[in-house]
Formats: sequence, C-alpha cells, structure tokens
Amino acid sequence: MALQHPTVSWANGSNIYEVNLRQYTTQGTFLAFANHLPRLKAMGVDVLWFMPITPISINKRQGSLGSYYACSSYTDTNPEFGSIAQFQYLVRLAHENGMRVIIDWVANHTGCDHKWMYTNPEWFLKNEQGQFYDRNGWVDVADLDYSQPAMRKAMIEAMLFWVKTCGIDGFRCDMAHLVPLDFWADARKTIEAHCGQLFWLAETDDPNYLQVFDASYAWQFMHTSEKYMKGEDTMASMAYLLEQYAKLPPQAMKLLFTSNHDENSWNGTEFEKYGKAAMPFAALTLTWPGIPLVYSGQEVANHKRLQFFDKDVIDWPLNTHTSIETMYTALLHLRKRNKALQWGATVTLLSQHNQVLTYLLTQAQHKVFVVLNVSHHEKQRVTVEHAQLAGKYLNVISGIQFQLHQREQFELQAGEFMVYEAV
Repeated sequence: MALQHPTVSWANGSNIYEVNLRQYTTQGTFLAFANHLPRLKAMGVDVLWFMPITPISINKRQGSLGSYYACSSYTDTNPEFGSIAQFQYLVRLAHENGMRVIIDWVANHTGCDHKWMYTNPEWFLKNEQGQFYDRNGWVDVADLDYSQPAMRKAMIEAMLFWVKTCGIDGFRCDMAHLVPLDFWADARKTIEAHCGQLFWLAETDDPNYLQVFDASYAWQFMHTSEKYMKGEDTMASMAYLLEQYAKLPPQAMKLLFTSNHDENSWNGTEFEKYGKAAMPFAALTLTWPGIPLVYSGQEVANHKRLQFFDKDVIDWPLNTHTSIETMYTALLHLRKRNKALQWGATVTLLSQHNQVLTYLLTQAQHKVFVVLNVSHHEKQRVTVEHAQLAGKYLNVISGIQFQLHQREQFELQAGEFMVYEAV
C-alpha cells in the first residue's frame, strides 16, 4: 500500500489543540467550552481535537465518571457534555472563528455495555471462556473483531454520521495501530467519497500507517527527550529523530508534543518530565517541521496531573495573558505567517552542543533561527556559524530586533530559548 492520499491544504503551518472537555470548565459542556473560542482564536489555534464526545459505559466504569475511551454508542453524545444539536452549534461556532474540528475515534474497542454487545455480540473478540475481553488488559473495554465485514461497515457508517450530521473536519484515531491498516484505508476512501477531503491523525508511531493517515504521533522523540533529561540519552539521538521527521512529505507529518491527556494524567506534566526545559521543548514542537500539539491548560502552565476518571477542573488563572500564553500565541502565529515553518522549508541543525539545540529554517527569502537550552544547566554557551545566518531578525517573543552575523555566540540560562524571525 503506497502513499496515495493528498493532505488538506489547511494543514500547512497548522497546529492542533486537544480539548479535555470534562476538565475544561466547571460545567464540562459544549456550550461552556464555546466561551473559550475567542481566546483560542486569538492565541492562534487552528484545529480543535475533542477527546471522545460519545456516551460512556456504566458497566465496569472506572472512577465516578469513567473513561472517555469506553463508549456505549458511536452515534450519540455524552449527555454530561450536551446534545448533538449543541455539538453542531459548537462546530459551527468554531468554523465561524476560522478553526477546524476533529473528533477522537476509538475503533479498537468499546465500553462494556455498548449496544453492539446486545445486538451483534459476534462483532467482538472473545476469550477461551467465550467472554468479551481486551487484549491489552484494560478492564473497562472489550475489543472488536475486524474479521467481521458487517462490523467494519457499521463502524464506517458511524464515522460518516459525524461528518454528515455535524460537519467535522477529520478524525484523531485512538490506538490506530491496533486496528488493521486496510480498515483505515477503506474508511478514508468511503467517507471522503461522500464528504470530501478530511484530516486523519493516527495515534501511533508505526510508519506503515502514514500510508493512510496524514499525520502520526512522534512518540519516539518524546520518549527520547525524556531519557535525555534523565541523562539516559544524548542530543545526537534527539537530533537524528528530528532530522528524520523533517524529511517526511506533507502527507506524512509527525505530531510533536510535550504533553497530552495520557502523558499528563499517567506519566506527569511537562514540568515534571522536563523541569526548567519544559518551555524550550515546547518551543521546539512549535517551530520544527510537523504539526505541534497543545494540550488543554498548557498555555497557562497547568502543573496539575488531571484526573482521568473523575472531575478535576483545570486551574485557569483569572488573567490568562501570562508569559507562557504569550509564547504560545507568538509562535502559533509565526507558523501561520512564515513560510520557513511551512511545507517545503529546509531545516539545518547548526551546533553539536549537547545541551543547546540550534537550527535554521529557510524557504525562499523567509528565515527563522532557533536557539534552545534544553537542559537543567545554567549559562550554556554555544557558538553557531552558517552563511545564511547573517541578517536582521526580530526576537518573536520579546519583539526586539537584532543584527546577527554569520558567526554568533549565545549564552542561555536554564529554561531560556530564543526564536528569531528574519525581517
């Protein structure tokens, strides 16, 4: 199966914002979240990814509210979030604000009282005792059987329902590698034949899935960067992966992130994992070729591990215009306007320093130069030299202009980074 799918043009220079609806507001509803759309638009958010909006199973439910990923129906909304009509309204508002909407799709398994268990039990895998089960040992879900053609057809029809009914713009496909690749190929072909081109994001690092999906997770880089911060891996390992990602074509992009719902809840916040280097690593995800992901609350430096199965609202500050949100806003807008951060750009790593990452992104007359202290160590000095470095630049965060020469030396404190745009 070769790369054949075109990618939606709006993905060029775009970003994705993951919405944890339950924890976003006290109400935890579609309508309450809608109040944040103007702020997110101003921040530069392009794509809203909603964690599953479907109803959650009661049987074997974990915690008081259960897992988003244990659904009881593929064609209804979680009543705690609101109605289908209210989600339609939210999608329409997002579109009016220039944002796209993709929804989380959990095709590998259902919750333990999904209606298919009663109407079509043959659509599920069963253990030796003839019981529904999950191959990963997750206690609140049961795996579907993809050898069943009728189940595949019903799954595609359910996905098509959301595109037709609510006008969504694509899917983030949960644990995509646990579902046969040929199913995803059939789903994309069938759905797009009815509704036109969509955006498809796979939660997997398996390169084979980029034959069907527009983007996949950069899990390997995230894990390598964590090891680097623990002293268990090197800058060279990170640089190698980044260079490989930069070579990927537009229809096979990598999703770059320092946090998401799984990482935050189960493995710790970005501040736990990266310490003082959390913001430099965030800046890396926002300026390297690919698609950056921002998780709910990252823009206000959420230091809390959000509960996964229970209510645990993000601690929004009274004034969200913090230095961190300013950073996200500046860099998200930079991606939109500067072709050096879009398809076709050339990225060059400039230094061999083991604590500081420096790189130059160019396309035609457009240039962006980035310096990141991705360590815990203070006063890191680095010298960079490149013929294309010379010129007048704007520090995108501070707004101060600088004249850079072909050879420059920088000194950075722990947690410090610089992003320069040629002017």
